[in-house]
Amino acid sequence: MPVPGPVPAHVVYRTRRMAEMLTWYETVFGAKPVYRNEALAFLAYDEDHHRFTFADLDIIAPGGKADDRGTIGVDHVAYDVSSMRDLLEAWSDLKQAGITPYWCVNHGMSASLYYADPDGNQLEFSVDCFAAKSDCSAYFAAMTADTNPVGVEFDPADWLERLRAGEDERALLAIDPEGDVSPIRGALQTMIA
Repeated sequence: MPVPGPVPAHVVYRTRRMAEMLTWYETVFGAKPVYRNEALAFLAYDEDHHRFTFADLDIIAPGGKADDRGTIGVDHVAYDVSSMRDLLEAWSDLKQAGITPYWCVNHGMSASLYYADPDGNQLEFSVDCFAAKSDCSAYFAAMTADTNPVGVEFDPADWLERLRAGEDERALLAIDPEGDVSPIRGALQTMIA
């Protein structure tokens, strides 16, 4: 039997950039520390007791290098956002803070902005392209071998301008079946290159 109704709860990151990580998550999520000691920090951005935990490897396992990374592990953590307008308004604010996505892609069932935090952990913020989850599932089910499984890249500045001008969000989110297939971006791209 599967676990009934799982929802994202929290993510634990090991880091050697504690101060940078805390600043980044405060800026991107509005997360605030709920508990902190010498080695650990727990942050929340909503009513939950914590959404992120950071373990400071400089305290827990001193002597390592900040950029030690392996190929096995979490690729990215995804978060749903209620509307593309909300996501793109946040994109605009984050851009002013020097935080920009490395990939903006319409997957067909969802459109996403992918970011990397100071340690290179990848985060996806996505909006469903259909009004109902069942329609997103139907999009997946209708895919064939010749269908674009990755998606089509988009310019967030263009999309935000169009939404601000009154373009319908659902029309904007409809994938262009003739659009160029995006290469996979981020850490996975470097592994398969």
